[in-house]
Amino acid sequence: MVFEAPSWVPKLPFDPPDNIPLYEFIANDKYGRHPVVKSRNPFTCGLTDKTRTYSQIASRREALARAISKRLGWQPNEETEWDKVACMFSFNSIDYSMVASAIHRLNGIVTPANAAYSAQELTHQLKSSGAKVLFLGTAQVQVGLEAAKAAGIPNDKIWLIDLPGYKSPGGFLGIDDLIAEGEKVDKLDELSWTKGQGERQVAFLCYSSGTSGLPKAVMISHRNVIANTMQYVVHESYARKKYGVVTQAALGLLPFSHIYGLVLMAHANTWRGDEVIVLPKYEMPTLLAAIQKHKLEQLYLVPPILISLTRNAEECSKYDLSSVRMVFSGAAPLGEETIADLNAMFPTWRVGQGYGMTETATVAVSSSEHDIMAKSSGSICPATKAKIIGIDGKEVTTYDVPGELWIQTPSAALGYYHNEKATSETFVYDNDGRWVKTGDEAIVTLAPSGNEHVVIVDRIKELIKVKGHQVAPAELEAHLLSHPAVADCAVIQVPDDRAGEVPKAFVVKASAFSNKPEAEVVRAILKHVEEHKAPYKWIKGGIEFIDVIPKSPSGKILRRMLRDKEKAARTKAGPKL
Repeated sequence: MVFEAPSWVPKLPFDPPDNIPLYEFIANDKYGRHPVVKSRNPFTCGLTDKTRTYSQIASRREALARAISKRLGWQPNEETEWDKVACMFSFNSIDYSMVASAIHRLNGIVTPANAAYSAQELTHQLKSSGAKVLFLGTAQVQVGLEAAKAAGIPNDKIWLIDLPGYKSPGGFLGIDDLIAEGEKVDKLDELSWTKGQGERQVAFLCYSSGTSGLPKAVMISHRNVIANTMQYVVHESYARKKYGVVTQAALGLLPFSHIYGLVLMAHANTWRGDEVIVLPKYEMPTLLAAIQKHKLEQLYLVPPILISLTRNAEECSKYDLSSVRMVFSGAAPLGEETIADLNAMFPTWRVGQGYGMTETATVAVSSSEHDIMAKSSGSICPATKAKIIGIDGKEVTTYDVPGELWIQTPSAALGYYHNEKATSETFVYDNDGRWVKTGDEAIVTLAPSGNEHVVIVDRIKELIKVKGHQVAPAELEAHLLSHPAVADCAVIQVPDDRAGEVPKAFVVKASAFSNKPEAEVVRAILKHVEEHKAPYKWIKGGIEFIDVIPKSPSGKILRRMLRDKEKAARTKAGPKL
């Protein structure tokens, strides 16, 4: 059974264009965007209030592209895009999107790198992507230079992106230096694209979060981002019209290097005329101050930050957060308990979730403000289809039956770079066309509104099998977080002679409980689970206290690292007698 967007979701007004680069689609009124003259400034720094207009971004893009062309010999209609790969390794900046569009202006490819990467991780991305140049945030210089050296990128092909609060080291040009150069250079030829080129040409080489094995490079075309921009904006347009929202100020905190921030914040929000208030990294005081000062109406966040807000009610009370209307949580499931805590603290906030992945570039399911169900990720986006494949390999034809979620969408990526095996395993074909096998277990259910909603259970490979029962780590994690002794947590499976597998919890102890005996805290947490969950969901693998839960920048728990830690500990301990 194929599921589609509910009847209230508008259709896309036209097919996503396949013959223009992404930057032209975002900036040109003729392609359906909110009129530029009626739009807010697209990017404003939440720390310094420095802002960029559309005309400034366009002129800076052209000048930067000219300077790069002169220095490297890159021409818009010469060489292939794979000869012109640029890596961006930086916190968010009001110039992040502009730098990317300058590379696209030269018909090149941008590979955004996680700003929290180690030198070794960045080196892997530089080498595997074939990056020829590196744009470094001034906060990332030390790691970036070490990786560039290992990858063979010389210093004269490393340029700096200025970040507030970080000094620029000597000896390197910044993008403003290059823009000044480019303003004195002759104009570039216009891009000469044929029909379909935007659909087959890579715009971004984005690396998956690496929850299993090394991160894989996902090839995302210009049309992929164009399509998802349209899908997300159209999906939200119904509720925005209902609540009288024309344009708004939205939060740009989540990394633009991650597909969630790159598509939704850096592109979709600006295409619909919103202003993105950019913050380089998460610090609670700066986030709360930005909400208050810029009267942010929509927050794009991830579960760890929202959990942090619920644990710091006193700090939150010092700021006026009344402007917030909608909170959109993504990248990992947000527990119903956390949503209830947020609703209690901020009764006027609507807290919804979305679902997507790098391979769907990005959102495929999203909560509309007018139709939120706490446990769900919302309804299917326009021009998107979904189906559930049961453990027997057959297509599920009724509601509330779990299975693997498959997605069909025009934003589905081209595949994995230099990895045909992974591409064929993830991007599959049947009589209904091309699908993305997500690897996530989900159900389709009817919300109280009567609309179909998608509920993500957990990663299929991470589900815990207890005497034939499936236990979702995310469900237990959400419940554990409702206990005052738990500041953060993660749940994995561990082997058990009688049950096959049982859950084990890694817990970061809340500061108020730091001096209490561990055995006492463990008993309290276990009791909390046993009073609310079925016996097969009890934490029979024990509780281990650790200092920090490993996570990706988007907030996804890296359970693989905890499984490796557990396996190493069990190997060291040896077999039980």
